[in-house]
Amino acid sequence: MTIRYSLVATDLDGTLLRSDCTVGGRTRAALARAATRGARHVVVTGRSVTWTRPLLDELGYTGLAVCGQGGQVYDAAAHRELTSYPLDLGVARRALDAIEAVTGPLWLAADRDGVDGAVLTGPGYRHDPVGGLPVVPSDAEALWARPVRKFYVQHPELDEDRLHEVASRLAGHLVTTTKAGPGEIEILPLGLSKATGLAQVAGLLGVSAAETIAFGDMPNDAPMLAWAGHGVAMGNAHPELKAIADEVAPGNDDDGVAVVLDQIFTA
Repeated sequence: MTIRYSLVATDLDGTLLRSDCTVGGRTRAALARAATRGARHVVVTGRSVTWTRPLLDELGYTGLAVCGQGGQVYDAAAHRELTSYPLDLGVARRALDAIEAVTGPLWLAADRDGVDGAVLTGPGYRHDPVGGLPVVPSDAEALWARPVRKFYVQHPELDEDRLHEVASRLAGHLVTTTKAGPGEIEILPLGLSKATGLAQVAGLLGVSAAETIAFGDMPNDAPMLAWAGHGVAMGNAHPELKAIADEVAPGNDDDGVAVVLDQIFTA
């Protein structure tokens, strides 16, 4: 029997992972069943490899993963970074200067390039990542001392929706801006997204967009869901993502990924 989808792409936080940062037994079983039917699973996350690798190791994941909002392709079996797209620091300064000229001072964290790149947090940055992910408090100049993949950007008063609107309007011709979590936005190399990273992995695996089903929960997942043959927003997803999804699944704490996969791979 020919399966409908050959590639299952899932975001991590708020999608594959439950609120306690574990993968439910039903979801594990559904992914294993899909694998027996010939489908491959690809993790597509905003987390850098540094923040993703320990979790993948714990899950026993040995496939390819798209990390850093599409900026890294990581071979989990070989513990090796296949591709990386650093952010041009000169362009980033121009973009942030343009935003700050309107909003006033911004608070930054820098996601350093490299498979072991740390996340450095500058003065004022409020660190409250999912699962207590490690950061290195630093001074402002240290953020710019080495190549980075992206900047996390916060404002003392503006929420992520308003900050994203302003940043996109003022610097959207220089960088890609995206919303991946509450209270901040991310600044990436222009044109980079989860879709570009997933398309690259799909090409390596010989799979087309039409053969791909993708799951996500935040606006940064929108390009990936739009690229895939079938895009699924979780029940807990941001309204912007639900509006463009082909389907809305139950939430991450209700094994929403498994609910959809069971319908496909047990039919």
